[in-house]
Amino acid sequence: MNKLEKALSSFLSLGEVAGQLARLLAHAAKTGRVSYSEAERIAKVNAEDVLLLGSKWRLLLPIRTAKSAAWEDRLLLTEPGEIYEMPNIVRYLVENASYTGRWDVAYDIAQLFRVMGEPDWDRMPKFIERLGEEAKDYRINAVQIKQVCAELGMGDRVDALIASLKGSGVMSPKLSSLAEVAKAGAPVYELNPSLVVNKHERKGVIEPG
Repeated sequence: MNKLEKALSSFLSLGEVAGQLARLLAHAAKTGRVSYSEAERIAKVNAEDVLLLGSKWRLLLPIRTAKSAAWEDRLLLTEPGEIYEMPNIVRYLVENASYTGRWDVAYDIAQLFRVMGEPDWDRMPKFIERLGEEAKDYRINAVQIKQVCAELGMGDRVDALIASLKGSGVMSPKLSSLAEVAKAGAPVYELNPSLVVNKHERKGVIEPG
């Protein structure tokens, strides 16, 4: 088991597909994206399963979309010519895990937001941890985000933080969840499951998607 595989084992059941996913992620982290032809070369006959697993955990996302750039609108096609991109935070996690063997979410969140120029970068790990605790099935609404902002003394920067969370790959709008939006009276977002997977949802027992 290499160091990245060891890190991924914190939330994935290790096996042939997970091992191939680790190799594909290591390759994709070099440029932030990977082609289907490259995935086929690395994962061989399991390319489709590897890309599906990566997409479920929001580690790799198809560039092709149905309507918007939201994760739920990405079209996962496994055929020549398709390109898949890696969210910014995942790239940080993969690069660090390749050296340390740890999926160090708190450290890498802080480092990414520091580089992004976020003034509260040192609070972001706790902020995102709290969002994960408040979320249900990896979904959280803007009212909940505002409440967590107030709790941590970041309440006057909600709009800027939401924009940063989307740009960093921490979350994406759930544009199709009209019933949830109506119930919450606010926009709904999907958190990246690879950042906030619950202790009781590890090893693929409860998968996202």
